[in-house]
Amino acid sequence: MTEIRRETKETKIEVKLEINGSGKSNISTGVGFFDHMLEALAKHSGMDLEVFCDGDIYVDYHHTVEDVGIVLGEALFNEVYPVQNIERYANAVAILDEAAVEVDLDIGGRPYLVYDLPREGMIKDFDMELVEEFFKSLVFNFKIAAHIIYKRGTNKHHIVESAFKSFAVALRRALSYRESGIPSTKGII
Repeated sequence: MTEIRRETKETKIEVKLEINGSGKSNISTGVGFFDHMLEALAKHSGMDLEVFCDGDIYVDYHHTVEDVGIVLGEALFNEVYPVQNIERYANAVAILDEAAVEVDLDIGGRPYLVYDLPREGMIKDFDMELVEEFFKSLVFNFKIAAHIIYKRGTNKHHIVESAFKSFAVALRRALSYRESGIPSTKGII
């Protein structure tokens, strides 16, 4: 299990993560929709996740969402690296009604994000552009490559939830055990 605490003038965050868990979660960020997405991420990846964030949500949700992405990415990095005996590459499409988002992952130590979801609009009081900020922070701190590609959908909630669930399933698959040593022709990740 990895535990990380991070405190800035904008947020105070505690994350506990067990990558080989059962999908249990205890999430409290003060941002209801974001909590719901993190619960989906834990459930469908199979990791146990606790997140507590006391952020300056009176300003807006940006610092909370971005900083949780940073800390969660660091926790995932600590749980997974050095990389060996995993599948490494995976993808998934977890549909939600009319919405479908494809996520392709490489747990290869090279941070890169291709993000192709709608950025405009609100889900209640949650700004759609924050989804990209979360994944950018997570991907770069986890040191993975991720392509998050919008395929179809009209309901913003469904599109974002499809993205989180697809990321979770792809992550579970990429981290699945494979007797391969270091999954790289370079011999190091």
